Amino acid sequence: MKNQINDRLKAYIKLARPFTLLAPLIVSICIMIASYKYNNTTIDLTKLLLTVVIPASVSLAILNAGSNALNQVTDLKSDKISKPYRPIPKGIVSTKEAMLIATIFYALSISIAFLINPMFLLFVLSITFFTVTYSLPPRCKDMLFINQLWVGIPRGLLGILASWSVFGDSLQPLPLTIGFLAMFFLIGGSITKDIIDSEADKKTGTKTLVNTYGLKQSALMSFPFMFFPFAFVPILIDSGILEPHFFILTFLTIPIVYIFYLMLKDSKKVRHLENAPSWALMYVTYFFFAFGFSIITITGQVIA
Repeated sequence: MKNQINDRLKAYIKLARPFTLLAPLIVSICIMIASYKYNNTTIDLTKLLLTVVIPASVSLAILNAGSNALNQVTDLKSDKISKPYRPIPKGIVSTKEAMLIATIFYALSISIAFLINPMFLLFVLSITFFTVTYSLPPRCKDMLFINQLWVGIPRGLLGILASWSVFGDSLQPLPLTIGFLAMFFLIGGSITKDIIDSEADKKTGTKTLVNTYGLKQSALMSFPFMFFPFAFVPILIDSGILEPHFFILTFLTIPIVYIFYLMLKDSKKVRHLENAPSWALMYVTYFFFAFGFSIITITGQVIA
């Protein structure tokens, strides 16, 4: 009986896909701290960590967990082909049970967001809309090009603006600029998650760049979306949109070139944390982007 309970709990954790929760957790904390410093909030940050920063970042992470669980419910046919080891195709968790878990995650995320502030709640609801319509019929995940937008907009732009809104105005030029950089990067980088699933997606009616145009051509199509947002940082600095100390973000073009290289040589049989190596590096690059932006913003405010 105890082993059955443990197996069930492990299955629930797998539904949430813990590694993918690191991105919203780490990125949101970095952006919130940057927002706090940039907006010269007078309250001691250490007092706000437990009452505001951690709950808000957990809200975004749980929201991602709900999206992951919901996506596995609606991806059952595809997962039976490419990821039969997951809890639902393996028969450990039923689709109804997984849907209930997803609903609980969503409800918990929105409940926490309600306690932060109205703007943060609005962004969480907006992200919820994108993640639900991505998975439920008519599934935006199945629509070529739209599926990439439905990843980039909520996880990039809206996620950044939600985090910034905890302590500042999300319509300020700085968070908007950083949000759009993240959005374009993820619009391009999101195809890395489709490499392993390309054949299964094609059989189940999901159109992606990879299974429509092939890996090499889709890599070429997505590369500008990943590369140019950071290559254009000097132009944004020259135009006065970004401060000079943000120039260091330009160096993110280096791992992006390597992501492109990995995409060209990625094998559908090689997996890192359930996906292709280029996907893992894309995630890590996004971590560095958020961490770098936070450090640059904090040090820039201190120098100023």
